[in-house]
Amino acid sequence: MYVIESEDLWKTYDGRRWALSGVDLRVREGEVLALLGRNGAGKTTFIRIACSLLKPTRGSVRVLGMDVTQESSRVRERIALVPQEGRPSNLNTPWSHVYYYLIARGLPRSEARVRARRYLQSLELWDVRDVICGNLSGGMRQRVLVAMALATEADVLFLDEPTIGLDPLSKQTVWEQIRDSAAEGRTVVVTTHNMEEAETIADRVAIIDEGRIVASGTPEEVKARVGYEYRVDLRGDGIEASELSSYGLVRRIGDRYRVYLSDSTARELLDLAIARGWTASLSRTTLEDAFVLLVGEVEEHAG
Repeated sequence: MYVIESEDLWKTYDGRRWALSGVDLRVREGEVLALLGRNGAGKTTFIRIACSLLKPTRGSVRVLGMDVTQESSRVRERIALVPQEGRPSNLNTPWSHVYYYLIARGLPRSEARVRARRYLQSLELWDVRDVICGNLSGGMRQRVLVAMALATEADVLFLDEPTIGLDPLSKQTVWEQIRDSAAEGRTVVVTTHNMEEAETIADRVAIIDEGRIVASGTPEEVKARVGYEYRVDLRGDGIEASELSSYGLVRRIGDRYRVYLSDSTARELLDLAIARGWTASLSRTTLEDAFVLLVGEVEEHAG
């Protein structure tokens, strides 16, 4: 059974430009799906439709077998959301946010206390549980939102850029909690343009660009779309793309050239770089490489 199914999903806000263009997407129970794309690619639009906050122009989305347009109330009882634009109230504490949110969703007070403690501890917020959010850092406030969603232990979690603004250690903490939620049988959809995040937490990824899914599969399957196992980054004087093309696929990225190539060709190119005095680095291809080749660019801070 697929927990989330979209079929031929289209959305326009102005009748001219399509935010989503025929999106077909399926997510299994207990799976973490990373929806990758640049800002404005359609990620948040998909999330808002799947959460019944926005009506599609055409097509449908079913969550847990329920049509999100026709059965929105029942859907909302079974899901939780961290919205990209969400902010905790400055005058409330992390404890009050999590605890009273659970009460509002119908949990008994005893269970709400247990879960509030568990998730505030797991997201490293317990020591500041009684500090008003207005006195917390931006990263702590973001983790409060994540704690609110995860503490619901909803069947389906939609996390729209959940680690935005977090430092590397805080990101690792959130990633661990997302994986734990999936291990307990919950289905998680995460939107991001952070390639490291997607590779770390996702069972499957779907790359969306200009409203269309351009690739989907496991991280390894999507990386295989590159067609090369290695890449060499080069900087220096006198580098010509035409010369590099004999070694593999060449891309110009900022002030450097990136060449996608095989193991044997990489050795030859590194020898050339040493002879020419260029700076060179060799690494395996990543999800970012697949993204760049399929979409054309990647955000500066995207892993």
